[in-house]
Amino acid sequence: MDAQDKKNSKLRARDLGLPYCGRTGRYNAITDVAGIEVGFHTIIEDTPRPGRKKPVRTGVTAILPHAASPTPVPVYAGVHRFNGNGEMTGTHWIEDGGTFLGPVMITNTHAVGTAHQATIKWMLDRYASTYDTDDFLWLMPVIAETYDGVLNDINGLPLTEADVHRALDRLSSGPVPEGNCGGGTGMITYGFKGGTGTASRAVEFGGREYTIGTLVQANHGQRDWLTICGVPVGQHLRDGTPQSQLQERGSIIVVIATDLPMAPHQLKRLARRAAIGIGRNGTPGGNNSGDIFLAFSTANAHPMAHKAPPTLAIEIVNDEHLDPVYLAAVDSVDEAIVNAMLAAETLGGTQFDRFRIDAIDPGELIRTLNLYGRTTLRC
Repeated sequence: MDAQDKKNSKLRARDLGLPYCGRTGRYNAITDVAGIEVGFHTIIEDTPRPGRKKPVRTGVTAILPHAASPTPVPVYAGVHRFNGNGEMTGTHWIEDGGTFLGPVMITNTHAVGTAHQATIKWMLDRYASTYDTDDFLWLMPVIAETYDGVLNDINGLPLTEADVHRALDRLSSGPVPEGNCGGGTGMITYGFKGGTGTASRAVEFGGREYTIGTLVQANHGQRDWLTICGVPVGQHLRDGTPQSQLQERGSIIVVIATDLPMAPHQLKRLARRAAIGIGRNGTPGGNNSGDIFLAFSTANAHPMAHKAPPTLAIEIVNDEHLDPVYLAAVDSVDEAIVNAMLAAETLGGTQFDRFRIDAIDPGELIRTLNLYGRTTLRC
């Protein structure tokens, strides 16, 4: 199964009337930031592969800034580790150098190595004119993960380099599929089916309009923690089944993109705000969770270091005016997680599964929010 061309068939948070604040971009997605493209490859097989006992439900997500450029374009970036039980490669250099190069890939925990190798091969081919030189150039792609072993045969290592290349070859702008797609295919959020989610905010800064775009791979939280629009819905939506009471065993990756000209130290501060965004949904950052966040800016495009002049002139925003930007990031992270849950579809429950993970019921969610008068509120 491939979700790259699949349109979201379920209503998103705003379609349901949930009272999220702020003005979104055209697609309410990370692709509202100009130049960013997203690609997916999704694998859903309800019958185990030969010699294996569990089904395969996994995939990989690709996010590429400056996607139209024929050469790699460094982007300024910052990272934050809220809870470190997870992996995002390349972060040591982002901390020191303040940039990364190429796509950001998100997959399952045991596919990080495969995705890393495959992404390097793809970049060597895509940017052959850059890397087929005598220069001693190297690549350090950003690969992030969350654990999908409840619903996926993660130990069977089903994801291949060809699968990673399929996601990268399908990069596109426009609406972004959500829920059971790409790296989010087998993920669980607050005891409900989770996965990939996205949102965006338009912000005015210095008389100009900019965009904050967020993409999450949500695989975190316990049912009783779940809070939506300030309502403790997890306390109400209890079905008594074991899978709804699963202990926190997952993680969440948050990618925040913007076209606002921000320096690495500012982007690190922006990445920290993702912790507040995920906290709005109720998580305290469980001990077993890997909550890792990346923020980057497509502004201040400049050549790779070996081609750049000795000094670079960049534009950066004034820190004193960043509060609305921080709020936009927090809001978009919060909404992206709920979009992921609403788009997700029930998975599991076959003779080969230990669990069936149900999608959240939008009708029950609305009824619960109505008990608190939340769906009638507007910003």
